[in-house]
Amino acid sequence: MHNTWIAILASAALNYGIAGVVDRSSALEKIPGDFQLADGPSWSGSLLYIPDVKGEKLYTYQPRGQKLNVLLPDAGRISASFFNHGKLFLSDNRNAQITFLRGKQQVRIAGQDPKAKPSARPNDLVVDSRGGIYYTLTQRNQVIYIAPNKKQSVAVEGIMWANGITLSPDGSTLYVAAYKAKEIWAYDIVTPGKTTNGRKFAAMDFNEDDGADGMCIDRAGNVYCAGATGVGIWNPKGELLDKIRTPERPINCAFGDSDLRSLYITGFGGLYRQRMNTYGVSPHPGTTQVRPNSRTARPSTALPNNVTAHLDVVYAQDGDRKLLTDMFIPKNLTGPLPAIVVVHGGGWLNGDKTKFRALAIKLASLGYVTSAIQYRLGYEATFPAGAQDCLASVRFLRDHAKRYQIDPNRIGAVGGSAGGHLVGLMATGWNDPALKGEFDRSKASAKLAAAIVMAGPMEMITGSVAERSMEPNPKKPSNSNIWLGTNLKADPKLYRLADAHAHISKDDPPLLFMVGEHDKPKRNQPSRDLMKKLGIPTGLKIYEDGKHGCWNQNPWFEMMAADMDNYFSKWLKK
Repeated sequence: MHNTWIAILASAALNYGIAGVVDRSSALEKIPGDFQLADGPSWSGSLLYIPDVKGEKLYTYQPRGQKLNVLLPDAGRISASFFNHGKLFLSDNRNAQITFLRGKQQVRIAGQDPKAKPSARPNDLVVDSRGGIYYTLTQRNQVIYIAPNKKQSVAVEGIMWANGITLSPDGSTLYVAAYKAKEIWAYDIVTPGKTTNGRKFAAMDFNEDDGADGMCIDRAGNVYCAGATGVGIWNPKGELLDKIRTPERPINCAFGDSDLRSLYITGFGGLYRQRMNTYGVSPHPGTTQVRPNSRTARPSTALPNNVTAHLDVVYAQDGDRKLLTDMFIPKNLTGPLPAIVVVHGGGWLNGDKTKFRALAIKLASLGYVTSAIQYRLGYEATFPAGAQDCLASVRFLRDHAKRYQIDPNRIGAVGGSAGGHLVGLMATGWNDPALKGEFDRSKASAKLAAAIVMAGPMEMITGSVAERSMEPNPKKPSNSNIWLGTNLKADPKLYRLADAHAHISKDDPPLLFMVGEHDKPKRNQPSRDLMKKLGIPTGLKIYEDGKHGCWNQNPWFEMMAADMDNYFSKWLKK
């Protein structure tokens, strides 16, 4: 293998826990803009919001078109923003209140008396999976919690000059920056708004004058905190992994871009972007939006009255890396119920469990317990980590069947694109010891009762994926090369392990293939032929005028969800 290829893969596919999460092949980039003092940014899924606290403006930045626009020219002293549940939440420092944006109007949620002494003006904020808000009162050395019913309580008392704030991805740990002490403190969350076991998590030992400012967190639980000369990065154990040096003093940071692999850093120099070998945490979609009509491109993520959501549930843990799922449980049904694991796509390198939120909710409304999982992607950990995560999610459902009203004998899975490949591998590779990670101590079987692959490849050592993956391409490695950390010629055994077709045996569950008319319907014909030969129930459904990803768009979404229900009803609702 060429040295250049090795260097690219070392940059592209760092395993979690190894220092150097910064993409060293990409330099820190300054985004042009007339900022006076850029503060707490946040990502909506398509836009980055940036408050200019001194300029008293609120900006938006669209990475795809590199467009920076003024959203609110008279925003006031907004010191931080946080996007979650389909809303932009703002820390209105001047008016001592927390607000959310409705159109271009700030709507008060709760706050303090702006004339109070010492000052009760909020600094930074973070929003949890239930919609509760934690915000810092710097001069009062407090963290305040606003419950979804708008009732306020003190969550943390006595942390000197509380400044930046963030939550662990599973919402179990609150991190708070003690500005003058140059320290980061961690608190266990007992119940929303109530903390315990406060302890020093890390110190900003960078020989700097002033210390801990704004913070964010990545999907692996690594903590990022702005200091006087850069942004420090610590793993969940509080061990320093890396530091991003900045030309001017940074103030805050947040992940953004469509792949959530860009760390945006704000401060006295304006706005900077650093590409990373890790992923930010996706905001949860809104659950109360108006359900769109059939002509709207994206299906609704509104939560119907007959479904209960359990967000950011830990389904497995590899060292300090917690793997999360969003679970949706039908109400008013007598269990045990059939369950479906929902696996998102994104070329093995992108995406998040929220990507198939609408599908997970729709299937739950039809009577299934659904589990929309996160799995480790290629820039965080190479194969077989992601596949091991998927199979661990099935074992989790079996081990916790009673808690979630699940029939352990009626568990299926559905996935699209790369998620379709993973579901195919779950269906055929379920009994391969190499696809069970050492972290997975469960003794339960990972065998599915039925599965659906939507436009995902089954073959890795033959077919189109193999053609793109055979030789190293230092200038443009294929997604599979990055995901597996090598190429087919160099490590055919690893590619064979990832090949769902190669795992097919007579003991495999029924497997249906769904695909759009314009999305290579003949894909996976060899797998269907082999399954039929072995007596495994299989089939193909083609959707008129559908393209890749049509399962997540109207009008195909509704008809495909109905077909999924018809199929799973046969195998899971017996």
